[in-house]
Amino acid sequence: MNAPTDRFPYLHEAKAPAGAEGWERMYPYFLISQPEGRDFEQERFWFADSMHWSRAVHPFDSIGAEAVYYGCGVNGARSIVLPAALGLDVRMVNGFVYICPQAVSDPAEIQRRLALFQERAGHYYKNWDALYANWKEKMTVAIDRMRSLEFAALPEIEPIEVVTEGQGRSVSWDLVENYHRLVNDFFLVWQYHFEMLGLGYGAYLVFFDLCKKAFPEIQDQTIARMVAGVEGMAFRPDDELRRLAKLAVELKVDPAINPDDTADTVLANIAKQGNGAQWLAALDEIRDPWFNYFAEYGFLHDQETWNENLSIPFQAIARYIELLRNGEVIDRPVEKLHEDRDEIVAEYRALLAPEEAKAFDEALALSRNVFPYIEEHNIYVEHWSHAVFWRKVRELANVFVAAGFFREAEDFYFLNRFEIDQALFDMVESWAIGVPARGAQHWAHEIDARRKIMAALRTKTAAPAYGTPPNEVTDPFAIMNYGVTTERVQQWLAQTRGGNATALQGIAASPGVVEGIVRVIRHENEISDLQPGEILVAAITAPSWASAFSVVAGVVTDIGGLMSHAAIVCREYGMPAVVSTGFATTQLKTGQRIRIDGYKGTVEQLAA
Repeated sequence: MNAPTDRFPYLHEAKAPAGAEGWERMYPYFLISQPEGRDFEQERFWFADSMHWSRAVHPFDSIGAEAVYYGCGVNGARSIVLPAALGLDVRMVNGFVYICPQAVSDPAEIQRRLALFQERAGHYYKNWDALYANWKEKMTVAIDRMRSLEFAALPEIEPIEVVTEGQGRSVSWDLVENYHRLVNDFFLVWQYHFEMLGLGYGAYLVFFDLCKKAFPEIQDQTIARMVAGVEGMAFRPDDELRRLAKLAVELKVDPAINPDDTADTVLANIAKQGNGAQWLAALDEIRDPWFNYFAEYGFLHDQETWNENLSIPFQAIARYIELLRNGEVIDRPVEKLHEDRDEIVAEYRALLAPEEAKAFDEALALSRNVFPYIEEHNIYVEHWSHAVFWRKVRELANVFVAAGFFREAEDFYFLNRFEIDQALFDMVESWAIGVPARGAQHWAHEIDARRKIMAALRTKTAAPAYGTPPNEVTDPFAIMNYGVTTERVQQWLAQTRGGNATALQGIAASPGVVEGIVRVIRHENEISDLQPGEILVAAITAPSWASAFSVVAGVVTDIGGLMSHAAIVCREYGMPAVVSTGFATTQLKTGQRIRIDGYKGTVEQLAA
C-alpha cells in the first residue's frame, strides 16, 4: 500500500518479496514489529542500517543487530550520557536491519544529562591517550580469549582423564559453555566498541558547531578536511598492499600476479620466480594481523577475510602493479592532505579574534587527537574480533555436521542464536543418553523453508526508511556515521513522492566533480568487475575497498555521513564522493552515465 505523503510506510506495511512470506519467524521476537508495539513504532522514524548489513541477514547473523545496538545504547544513553540522545532502537524488516534514534526533547532533562556528560566526557578527554591504550589492551584480551575457545567433535567415549583426574564433568559440556563464552565476548567487544566512539564524534561535533557559528557560510566538508590526513593503523592493510605491489615490481615477480588467476595459481607462479621466496616471505610476515580483514564489514557469516580468500588482496595488488607500470604514484596523498588541511585552518583561523582563535585551537586539537579512534576501532572490532568470532562459529557448525545434526555447515546459520542454544543442548544431551537427536528431523524441513525465504529476501535492496519523519534528527551517530540529518530525511521523503527522476541529492563527502559510467556493486565479490574511470555506486563502501579507488573516478552511496568510513576513506584518497543519497543503488544502473559533484552533494543522470 502507498503511505501518505507526510510519512514513509509503517513497519507493518512493508510487503515481503514473493517467496519470503513468513520471514518474521526466523528472528527473535524483540527484533520484529509486533502488534502490541505498533503505536510506538508508527510514531517513530526507522532507517536502514545498510552500512553494516548491505543485504538480508541470515537468522544467526542477526546476533550482530543485537550486540551493536545494545552496546550503542549502554554507552551513549547510560554511561557517557549523551545529553540529547538515548540509544538506537532496532527492528528487522524483510531481513534488513532498521534503526531508530531515541531523542531527548525535554530541555530540563537535557540539562540534567548535560551535567553528567560533561563530567564523564571530560574525564575521557583529559585522559584520552591512557584510556585508549587501555581500550586496546581490553580488546586484545577479549580477542585472544575468543581465539582460545575450542569446539571439538563429540567423542564416542569420554577421554580417560575425565575419570582418572576426577573431573566429574563431560567434555561435551565444553561445547555448551564455550558457545556461551563466545557469544558473551562478542557482546562484550561491542560494548567496548562504543566506549569511546561517541566521544570521538562528540569532540568533532563540538569543533563542527564552533566552525558553523564562527563561519556561517562554511561547508560541512571544509570542516571535515581540517582533520584530514589520518595516521595510524586504520589504513595499514591497504598500505601493506601497496608495499607488496612495489616489492613485486622491485623483485621482478610482478608478471606472476595476474588478477584473473586463482590465489593458488598466483602463489605457485611466484614461487617459480627467482626472487619469489623473498616476496612470499614478506607476504607471510604481514598476513597476521593485517590480512585478518574483511572485504566488507564482517557482519555476515558469508563474508570473507583476505586471509580466507587471497584472491581479494591479490587483485588489489595487481591493480597497484598496473599503476606502477604506468609510472603513477600509488602512495596515499597524505602530504597533500596535510598541506590542504593546514591551509584551510590558517585561512579560517585568521578571521577570528584572539579569544575565539584560542577556543578554535583547543577544539581542533581535541578533535584531531581523538579522530584516529573513529577509524581504528574498526580494525579491532569489525575485522579482528569478527574474524575470530566467525571462525569459531564455523568450527561449532562443523561439530553439528559431524554429529549428524545438520546436513551441512551452512544449515547452522538458518537458526538464530537462541535456537542454536536449544539445538546445542539437544545434541549433547542426545549424545550423552545414546539416542538420536530430535533436532535433526525437527529442523530439517524448517531449514529448507528458510533457505528459500533467504533467497527471496536477497533479491531485494533495503528501502531507506519507514515511519514518521522526526521534526529534528539529534542523534550524533545517525548524523555523523549514517548521514541521516533532518534535511536528508525530508529529501528521502520527497524522493518517495516521485521527485526528480534524473537527479539525486546526498551529502558532499569528498571534493571534486567528475563524470563517468556507473558500476553498481551489491556484493564485495563484484569489486573485481570495476573498470578504470567508472563511478562506484553501492549501499556503502567498506574501508577495505580502498584499492578500488585507484581505478574508479568517483563514489556514490545510499547511506553514510561525513564521519562514515566511506566518507573518511574517500577524502583520504582524494576521491570525489557523494554519500547518503538514499536511492542510488535502486535508481542508478550499471552502464549509465552520471555526473557527481562532491562539493554540492548532487548526482545527475546524463544522456547516454
